[in-house]
Amino acid sequence: MGKLFILFAVMPIVEIAVLIHVGEIIGGWNTVAIVLFTAFVGAYLVKREGISTLTTAQRKMQQGKVPGEEMAQGLLLVIAGVLLVTPGFVTDFIGLLFTLPPTRKFFAKSLMAKMVASPNVSASFTTGQFNQHGFKQGTAQSSDADGDIIEGEYHATDNERLNTPQDDNHNSDNQRRR
Repeated sequence: MGKLFILFAVMPIVEIAVLIHVGEIIGGWNTVAIVLFTAFVGAYLVKREGISTLTTAQRKMQQGKVPGEEMAQGLLLVIAGVLLVTPGFVTDFIGLLFTLPPTRKFFAKSLMAKMVASPNVSASFTTGQFNQHGFKQGTAQSSDADGDIIEGEYHATDNERLNTPQDDNHNSDNQRRR
């Protein structure tokens, strides 16, 4: 934790020093133009890679697999987006490393290994279905080949009414009164 604090305390100083040095070499307006250009290109790359990662995660969920690595890559893409729109060359370089697929996968695997090794990490996985009426959170209680039971929750939407015996009795009482 101390190393991370030192990194965040020193980063702005290093960033300003690099910006001043580059500005002295190529000029202030050229430096500003490069910083703006990298922000726009970075935002485009993060969007493109984010959609790709989301598609892969959805495909894995449809196959019944937990998209752990894709979730780690998504986290890295969020961090990359922040770094790429932050003015500076050092943050742009780090953001680019988190955006490019080969280096992002490397960092995601490292992050996953660190999370698995940590005793204080827990996760949960929810499945659901998106249809024309919105997202319907589903419940699954199924048994796989090993006999493991997977439990979940189910929430009915307004478009669905569950007919329970109590509801049927209540409805028939109301009809008799009319």
